[in-house]
Amino acid sequence: MRPLMFVPFAVIALLLGAVFLPKLMANKADPDAVEALPSTFIGRPAPGLELAALGAEPELTREMLDGAGLKLVNFWASWCAPCRVEHPNLVALAQAGVPVYGINYKDDPEKAADFLAELGNPYAAIGADTQGRNGFGWGVYGVPETYLIDGEGKILLRVAGPVTARSFARDLGPALEAAGISVSLGE
Repeated sequence: MRPLMFVPFAVIALLLGAVFLPKLMANKADPDAVEALPSTFIGRPAPGLELAALGAEPELTREMLDGAGLKLVNFWASWCAPCRVEHPNLVALAQAGVPVYGINYKDDPEKAADFLAELGNPYAAIGADTQGRNGFGWGVYGVPETYLIDGEGKILLRVAGPVTARSFARDLGPALEAAGISVSLGE
C-alpha cells in the first residue's frame, strides 16, 4: 500500500515537466535567446553618473549623453566572459561611427586597463563604477548591458546580455536603422 501514496506526486511531477520542459529546452536551443528583462527607463532620461576615472582614458560624464545623436552606453567588466565575446562588436560599432561610452562595472582598474590594451578600446569616454552604484541606478541586472541613448539623453533601448551579431540583428540594428544609421555586424 505504501508505494501507492507516491502516485499523486509522480503525476504532478510529470504534468509540471510536460509544461515547463519545452520552455527550458527552447532556451537551450538558442543561446542568444534572452528573456526580455523589463526596464522602467525606456523613454526616460538616462540616470545620473558618479564615476571614477579609469587611468588616463577620457572620463565619461552625464553631460556627454545629451545631444549629438545616438550613442551607446555599455556596462562591462574584465572578469565578464560575455563582455569579451561582445567586445569585437563594440569595436566594429565604434569604427562605423557609433559613439560608444563605457562604464567599467565592479572591476579592478588595472585588470580593466589590461582588458582594453589586449582587445582594443572602443569607448569615446569611460568611467569606473567600482561599487556598482551607477549600475544599480540604471537598473543593471548584470554585465554586459548596453543602452541606446538618443540626442536628448533618453534611453531608447536596453540590450541585456552581450551584443552578438544575432542580438544586434534582432534588437540594436533595427533601432539604429530606424534612426538612419546603417551598420552591420558579421556572423
